Amino acid sequence: MKRRGPSRACHGIAGVHGVSSDSVSADFGTPGGRGYFRTGVDPATLPSREIFQFAVPIMNDDPIRLSRTTHGLVASRGEISGVLAEVTIDDVFGFESAHGELERRLNDRVAAGQELEGSLLPPIGQQEVWAAGVTYLRSRRARIEESQKDADIYDRVYEATRPELFFKASSHRVVGHRQPIVIRRDSNWNVPEAELTLAVNAHGAIFGFTAGNDVSSRQLEGENPLYLSQAKIWDGSCSLGPSIVVTDSAPPEETAIAVTIERGQKLLFHGETRLAEMKRSLDELVEYLFSECSFPHGVFLMTGTGIVPEAELSLIPGDVVSIEIEGIGTLVNPVVRSEA
Repeated sequence: MKRRGPSRACHGIAGVHGVSSDSVSADFGTPGGRGYFRTGVDPATLPSREIFQFAVPIMNDDPIRLSRTTHGLVASRGEISGVLAEVTIDDVFGFESAHGELERRLNDRVAAGQELEGSLLPPIGQQEVWAAGVTYLRSRRARIEESQKDADIYDRVYEATRPELFFKASSHRVVGHRQPIVIRRDSNWNVPEAELTLAVNAHGAIFGFTAGNDVSSRQLEGENPLYLSQAKIWDGSCSLGPSIVVTDSAPPEETAIAVTIERGQKLLFHGETRLAEMKRSLDELVEYLFSECSFPHGVFLMTGTGIVPEAELSLIPGDVVSIEIEGIGTLVNPVVRSEA
């Protein structure tokens, strides 16, 4: 289902012309640290952790990468990159056609050779974040393994017509690329969940994609299914980013999703899956979400995970989690524990 509404008025754009994917970089080594968007920089001369490529060819329809920064929204497509003047992330979620509107603004650029300075922020405004559960067979098996009782409910929801959907986070609980994700201090079994995340506008149409980390307490969820909200929702339990890839095309089924966990600069865990392993379609999940709920500011929908670490693995402070989705980007977060 697609909901319609009035389109937004066009604002101006300050742009950077002739910026290639090899010459756009940023320093996001520490949360809240300063970043630099500049032209003519050879990425080989910079530490890899300082490079953030805005203008990366991603899919066949020339998508637009939209990044929220302290300097404003940065939109990139091919070799054109610029700051969208007077446009907020909430405006983008209100556009009837985000790709078309952003494309027009980029084509109307009025400045060239501009040097920008800022920090990368989570790509979210007033949106809620929701999530789907048990959409992959591996997730169903993991839920059964962790449950101390009532394990059959996960079989039932996997086979059911209606998907599992739950509220994950309000915007103030969301962190972005290289900002710390938080694990619960009252849980000894905390895991990352790598998920393709949909950006859905106020009319119920998918207009973009990002990487998401649905940090979860398997301990609490396994103790009692009614503890789901506590196992899923707390400050810093949701990460999105680095950017929203705005496109009219869905990622192909062969799209790879990978998660790695590093501990003490050594690889602790690596797992991969593909979208083809997801049982439900993206449109199906959105249709159920919008069937009785309205989202005047749009919504993010995490689509479930197909990667589950071994039962003996739990995140600890100091770990670094990287989630890479082919064609979307890599989301990196250090781990901290919630404070008393």
